[in-house]
Amino acid sequence: MNSSAYFHETVTKVHHWTDRLFSFEATRSHSLRFENGQFTMIGLPNPESPDGAPVLRAYSFASANYEENLEFLSIKMQDGALTSRLQKVQPGDTLLVGKKPTGSLLLSNLLQGKRLYLLGTGTGLAPFLSIIKDPETYDLYEKIILVHCVRKKSDLVYPQYLKEELPNHEFLGAAVRQKLIYYPTVTREPFPAQGRITELIQNQKLFTDIALPAIDPEYDRVMICGSMAMLNDLRTMLVQRKFAEGAARQAGHFVIERSFVD
Repeated sequence: MNSSAYFHETVTKVHHWTDRLFSFEATRSHSLRFENGQFTMIGLPNPESPDGAPVLRAYSFASANYEENLEFLSIKMQDGALTSRLQKVQPGDTLLVGKKPTGSLLLSNLLQGKRLYLLGTGTGLAPFLSIIKDPETYDLYEKIILVHCVRKKSDLVYPQYLKEELPNHEFLGAAVRQKLIYYPTVTREPFPAQGRITELIQNQKLFTDIALPAIDPEYDRVMICGSMAMLNDLRTMLVQRKFAEGAARQAGHFVIERSFVD
């Protein structure tokens, strides 16, 4: 293992949301730098490996780039090479964190706009947690609409943080209360907003519920993170509506995180 490629951090907190989802926090090296919306490779030491190589997986930072600790959101997979072990971590355990964060979900990859839509499924919420804690997000946009689509109500993680703590944040609270719209939707249980994100855009229920006009490339910018099917469907839908995909080399109307999927 090339240990120089990773920081050795210490797990400080673990929270099990459901039997499928958990989050955890770890210490943060002073030399780790990342932009809100990015991800990095993380893993656990693997003493059973002949060459000591760890199992690694891409994880978005759920913490903001100015916070002292790192936070990540994960699914639990009993047969997952990493998550089968990662879901058992305890405070005090060692966590390997890659030194080279990267990713597409950057404010700088988007053209200037009026409203920012953050569309996520499952653990695709993670990068958007860092983005809605970024003061620049509120400086750039009049409205930020966070849409989180999950199967069951219990999968709507961070509810208290999104509804209570962030709107009362010491520094961001006023901007959050004025500009952030949190729109959870569930697909397999009765819920005020029920259905996939693509359906809620097509039938315009999303826009009716939040009292905003349908998405328009002249005014709206979109970030997408989640399942592969959702990424493909939303990309097709946006391109049909004349949205152009952005990247580091050329800003656009929307960006997608393709490097990993929920």
